[in-house]
Amino acid sequence: MQPFATGAGTAKYRERFLDALPAKHFKEALGLSLSSIGLGTYLGDPDPATDLLYQEAVKTALGLGCNVIDTAINYRFQQSEKSIGRALRDLLQNGSFSREEIFVSTKGGFIPYDNTTPLNPDEYIQRTFISTGIIAPQDITAGCHCMAPRYLEHQLQQSLDNLQLECIDLYFLHNPETQLQEIVRDEFNHRARDAFATLEKAVEAGKIRFYGTATWSGYRSATTARDHLSLSELIGLAEEVAGKEHHFRALQLPFNLAMAESFTRLNQQWEDDLLSLLEVAQKSEILVMASASIYQGNLARNLPMELASILGQRTDAQNAIQFVRSTPGITTALVGMKNAGHVVENMQTALAPPLDAERYMRLYRSK
Repeated sequence: MQPFATGAGTAKYRERFLDALPAKHFKEALGLSLSSIGLGTYLGDPDPATDLLYQEAVKTALGLGCNVIDTAINYRFQQSEKSIGRALRDLLQNGSFSREEIFVSTKGGFIPYDNTTPLNPDEYIQRTFISTGIIAPQDITAGCHCMAPRYLEHQLQQSLDNLQLECIDLYFLHNPETQLQEIVRDEFNHRARDAFATLEKAVEAGKIRFYGTATWSGYRSATTARDHLSLSELIGLAEEVAGKEHHFRALQLPFNLAMAESFTRLNQQWEDDLLSLLEVAQKSEILVMASASIYQGNLARNLPMELASILGQRTDAQNAIQFVRSTPGITTALVGMKNAGHVVENMQTALAPPLDAERYMRLYRSK
């Protein structure tokens, strides 16, 4: 039994739902069968009550055909990772699922607090990270972000401990474009290359299977923007580190009915052309996970009738999810769900297959 998601394990998970869900709910990426709806764990207070809600949400989601769980070490001051860890421990120990069936992603980059906001954040960072030699002061950007090698090694191990896992399926460098607020592009590329080298070593050590970048604005911004990220350039850095067999294989970024730039904006260089981010990702065989699928609830109500009629779901939240999971090039639409009732409602979207290409493109003509 492997301590990570496998092709055979995720295929077994998919087969659990042959009679309940359309086959197209699961998509093939990285040699795995992954659900087109994933559980996000960003929102909520860092308190025991919310911890219990998330633990139940994880268990409910896995029971309904969602085998993708996403988090980050800084979500809810590390409590989201710990809640997932407790839920997975219970499920694996009682034999409900095997580790090989479940795909877990997390992120490192933002300096996390532990359980609560410290009275003096600067003193906390000094005591916890700088005085211990984990971070050099010059490695911190915007007072909150770091992707230096020793720091990433420390954060990865902390995430493994929080999640109670031997290996994390996908580790994201979290919002690396934050660095570009204060450093020039050449220095950014140097830091990104060092970060990728660190994560390649983590793959060799069996601590992660793949790595990628989770961003907010970097892949959506114009090519002239200070925080713009070029996927081709980043792939090039990974190839410098590890050749064509590198493990930089995934992206996460916002995509929803209000933020469709990754599909519509031609801002990514590919050979002599400018293409959309999703086109370049497909050509590069990069998995794409969409965050903010319902835009923190802003798209869960009052959608235009012409869009809702094409999407065909019962609620606006389901329609927003259906839009994202139907987008060509997106493997999984992540939805923040800390309430088991919301998991049940949102997973009803999976009862229908994603839209076909012709019907999907009608959405853009309706806007």
